[in-house]
Amino acid sequence: MEDKGKENGIAAMAACYQKFDPAAYLQYNYTPPRADFARKDSIVPWKLACLHRAFTEGDVSGELLVDIGSGPTLYQVMSGCEVFNKLILTDFLEINRQELRRWLQDEGGCSLDWTPYLEHVCKLEGRRPSAWPEKAGRLRQVVSDILPVDVHCSQPVAPDALPLAGADCLVSCFCLESVSPDLSSFTRALGHIGKLLRPGGHLLLIGALGESYYFGGPGVRIPVVPLNEAQVCDSLKKTGYTLIRLEVYTLPQDMRVGVDDVTGVFFAKAKRD
Repeated sequence: MEDKGKENGIAAMAACYQKFDPAAYLQYNYTPPRADFARKDSIVPWKLACLHRAFTEGDVSGELLVDIGSGPTLYQVMSGCEVFNKLILTDFLEINRQELRRWLQDEGGCSLDWTPYLEHVCKLEGRRPSAWPEKAGRLRQVVSDILPVDVHCSQPVAPDALPLAGADCLVSCFCLESVSPDLSSFTRALGHIGKLLRPGGHLLLIGALGESYYFGGPGVRIPVVPLNEAQVCDSLKKTGYTLIRLEVYTLPQDMRVGVDDVTGVFFAKAKRD
């Protein structure tokens, strides 16, 4: 009976996402004030700085980086694409995979101009912002595939999609808490994606704190598991990760723009046991 309840909760979450609107979601979360590169306290520059630091400390390395639940966004792999020679993006929704393909194939018609993001990450790396076309070229070069993923399956991607040894690093941003009906489902999903990671490989996890819903489009209210820092740490420990670092960002009042009720964001760097 309990299993049936779990399945129903996950099916209800999947149903919520059928009306997800990538263009609206990007407008809500990836334009100013949340993506204001002139402000040190803006949420997107904070996330980019966390990722840049994690990818350049020297301990995250290997051949294959996998992004779990990419959504329609690319910012989360703009630092990692310089470290890894192969990158796989994944998402549950075909509409998000199409959005990613449009940018990667340079077709035009993308819902967001990623140029300011590429420029900002170039600056973090000590390069001129005008070097952004080189970074865009590198990102397009290293992405080898865009795959369907279901973090609620014990095998989240197709069995032959990754090398037998697993990925060297996983990155996942605002995915697990946004697709899980409750904390135990979130924890199980963390365990499922861990199977894709080689022992000793790294997980870079960004997620919402204290969020119970967000809008995935006009009138598309999607429930979220409201997490706190202790729950994130506990879930990582239970699923076979050793936490290296946890950083927390608290949303300034003017970043609370009515598209969700998030109070903060966490960044966790962890290693698979």
